[in-house]
Amino acid sequence: MSPNNDMETLMLALFQTIDLALNLYTWVLIISAIFSWLYAFNVINSSNQFVGAIGSFLYNVTEPALRPIRRILPNLGGIDISPIILLLLIFFIRSLMWNTIYPLVA
Repeated sequence: MSPNNDMETLMLALFQTIDLALNLYTWVLIISAIFSWLYAFNVINSSNQFVGAIGSFLYNVTEPALRPIRRILPNLGGIDISPIILLLLIFFIRSLMWNTIYPLVA
């Protein structure tokens, strides 16, 4: 293998890893939104310790990314569209990464 080919393989692996992390975070955001709806409508037992642990984990993982978006968005009453904005941002980053940045470095 040539050094150029090694670098291209390394960049591909890096981009695939970043893409996988963004994809996993997308699913965590979706699960967190569904969990919050189930919790709000009392579908799941809020006094269950396991449910509380899952809710706490999801909150701790998603809130640092959602908080800055919530600060920027106007108050829409009881509707929180920050997860949708973050999902759109992740989609944009993934598209930019594969369609613009990766072809330049590979």
